[in-house]
Amino acid sequence: MSEFLASIHPVLVCFIVCAAKIIEISIQSLKTCMMVKGQRLKAAGLGFVECTIWGLVISTIIGTLGDNLFLLLFYCIGYATGLFLGSTIENKIALGTSNLELIASDESTEKITEYLKRENRGYTVFEGRGSKDKMNMIFIVLPRKETPAALKAIRKCCDNKVFVVASEVSKYAGGYGMVK
Repeated sequence: MSEFLASIHPVLVCFIVCAAKIIEISIQSLKTCMMVKGQRLKAAGLGFVECTIWGLVISTIIGTLGDNLFLLLFYCIGYATGLFLGSTIENKIALGTSNLELIASDESTEKITEYLKRENRGYTVFEGRGSKDKMNMIFIVLPRKETPAALKAIRKCCDNKVFVVASEVSKYAGGYGMVK
């Protein structure tokens, strides 16, 4: 590998290292998310690819670091860009499940539950008391990928008169349409 890199212009080597590091760290970000969400086999496969790239990149850096500090700069740029790109990709594919906790008045709760019934979504409503009035808490568990559209529709149907807390769900079992 070192003979191959020695035959290439040093600037091109910097760009190769940067691109490889972007790919490696993007994979690392996705792998970590998959591990957290219980997708161990996929995470292991990505870990193998990540480790292979890391080994090639680090051997290039270690062998030439004293001669080319730009290589270290491009390594660092690749690392930072890979973190950004990996988290952006994970956000787009939206792995996992979300829990929405909505707090709304009786009127808004009725509108929200009508919407949820039309969409064939499971939900649970609890009656409660806020600092001033009677309020309801509505729990919804749904795929994370569908959360933004559902939130937008919910806010629209109740004229944005709802308090929302969204969180990640690591494990669940049973429920309407959610058996795992």
